[in-house]
Amino acid sequence: MNWRFKGTPTFWKSLYRLPLQQQETARRVFQIFKINPFDPRLHTHKIHHLSAHYGRTIHAVRVEGDLRVIFYLEGNAVITVDIGTHAIYR
Repeated sequence: MNWRFKGTPTFWKSLYRLPLQQQETARRVFQIFKINPFDPRLHTHKIHHLSAHYGRTIHAVRVEGDLRVIFYLEGNAVITVDIGTHAIYR
């Protein structure tokens, strides 16, 4: 599938607040993410309580350690909502 990607203002703000090393790791992960957001190397999983809260399926991918990106699908568009520690799940 040809995915289109869009980051929310919150996502971009959070990304640029990360230390430079984590930003670089995120860029490497996004090279995989842009090809297939469900690639097994990303450990993509649903976040059930956020999905219930927002009324749509919210997914997360692992960037490194405790660093995650949360996103949802809208047709063939992948909307990245935020990047950060597990605290973004709240």
